[in-house]
Amino acid sequence: MPDPAAPAAIVARDLVKRFGSFAAVDGVTFEVPQGSIFGFLGPNGAGKTTTIRMLLGLLQPTAGSALLLGYDVARETLAVRRQLGYMSQKFSLYRDLTVEENLDFYGRVYGLRRERLKRRKTYVLEMAGLEGRERQLTRDLAGGWKQRLALGCAILHEPALLFLDEPTAGVDPISRRAFWDLLYELAEAGATIFVTTHYMDEAERCRDLAFILDGRVIAQGSPHEIKRTKMRGQVLEVTCDNARAAMPILREMAAFDEVALYGSRVHLVAPDAADEIPAVRHRLEAEGLAVHAVDEVLPSLEDVFISQVRARINPVGELEAIA
Repeated sequence: MPDPAAPAAIVARDLVKRFGSFAAVDGVTFEVPQGSIFGFLGPNGAGKTTTIRMLLGLLQPTAGSALLLGYDVARETLAVRRQLGYMSQKFSLYRDLTVEENLDFYGRVYGLRRERLKRRKTYVLEMAGLEGRERQLTRDLAGGWKQRLALGCAILHEPALLFLDEPTAGVDPISRRAFWDLLYELAEAGATIFVTTHYMDEAERCRDLAFILDGRVIAQGSPHEIKRTKMRGQVLEVTCDNARAAMPILREMAAFDEVALYGSRVHLVAPDAADEIPAVRHRLEAEGLAVHAVDEVLPSLEDVFISQVRARINPVGELEAIA
């Protein structure tokens, strides 16, 4: 568990990155407690990777500042990098090397030698479930195993702070769950993990979150806090015998800001959605659909994110300024 008395592992203050007149990141501010898993969420192109590159010292901010483990990233880049691990969105290991050869290569890059390298390789192979695959070519590994190996290479030198950029993109759900189990183990051992993702189920597993849209943070806090305080409107969950058939019927009612499929159920969003419960049930039953339940529920993170995005779109579709 994070120590509330410990200084934050990451402190970002008003980070800005402009490319010409385009602001890829525009005034981003947040803190990440030591020993926690911090989720940085947003759609593709929202500014997640640009923010990571500034935090790693790979990209100079146009304005703002960042402290990592107490180091000023702009002035003490080399000192802090020794304590960082990074796993990029694109698989970056050598495909023509074996699992063990990749571990040897990256271990030596991080300055590991002899007994320490041997000990860390043993740990990574066990942690990632890659024992017995040491001589397998990396290109022949399935996607989930490649991600585990990439994570293993990123933590060989026991970094205090780990950056993961869309680490499970394109990986099947079972492998994603196994990957997150590994992240929990690392956090419990004291590592701080900063992870970007656009999977809302992964966001639920983070201690704290920040939503970013068009380079600006639009919500942050724990998953529970965000769902409790940032939802614009009420959410109804409809359980019926054919959710897909119910969707167009509910959209025709024109009473809801959002009608979305959520697994085998339908979520409806409106400022006073609960007032529509009798009408929803009556309309679906009139269309021949068996309705099992229509209840007001706590919003999902996806509900919240969509509501926040919609709140920032004016009638002509341009983004409003975020206070």
